[in-house]
Amino acid sequence: MYQSILTEIDASVGIVTLNRADRHNAFDDVLIAELSEAIEVMAHEPTVRVVVISSTGKSFCAGADLNWMKRMAGYSHEENLRDSRALAELFRRVAQCPKPVIARIQGPAYGGGVGLVAACDIAVATFDAQFALTEVKLGIIPSAISPHVIAAIGERYARRYMLTAERFSAAEAYRIGLLHEMVADESGLDEALGEIIEAILKNGPNALRECKDLIAAVAWKPMTPEVIEDTAQRITRVRASAEGREGMGSFLEKRKPNWVL
Repeated sequence: MYQSILTEIDASVGIVTLNRADRHNAFDDVLIAELSEAIEVMAHEPTVRVVVISSTGKSFCAGADLNWMKRMAGYSHEENLRDSRALAELFRRVAQCPKPVIARIQGPAYGGGVGLVAACDIAVATFDAQFALTEVKLGIIPSAISPHVIAAIGERYARRYMLTAERFSAAEAYRIGLLHEMVADESGLDEALGEIIEAILKNGPNALRECKDLIAAVAWKPMTPEVIEDTAQRITRVRASAEGREGMGSFLEKRKPNWVL
């Protein structure tokens, strides 16, 4: 039983909800551990084909919990390193989940909350959502989230927002690549997510897994002979798989593939 999150499986959708509304869903060691475990469970649950990360209350995630930060101030080097590794592992599990992960953002996301958004494959937010990479204001750095944030918004925008700690709007987050869609309200948020999930569920489950792995393998890489050979090997393997044969067969026969209910 979780203390800080809620989980459910609705048809083929695994939903993980941050449930510390009174603390603006801020990270502490318990939330990090539970969220990390829940993502791993969803990754290996055969009935789940897409994962949604959402939150209760007015905030998506306010970054680090102040009480947790106070405790960390008294930690030894080893204890601090343990917590830092746990946080980095959480974001890795989200980013490398073999299933598509969608962020449902209904309010502000600061610090680690931005990292959580960036680690997801797809992010949708309401117009009034706000974002900030606030770490330098506290004399620390956005280290664990940096690979994901820089991958999402690029080095140039990361320089501005990591160095200034400015708040920026959903419109700006959309412009720089952190968000894929903006909607007016939570009703629109659920409608947009429904459309995205519907699109994903039409696709081969193994192909989605392979596609995520492909993106990770070729992103930011120069087009070397090794990369070209790797892509050729990947499509050859996937095309010859049972799912690949089913997908091509259903297309040629003008019928639904067997993964579409």
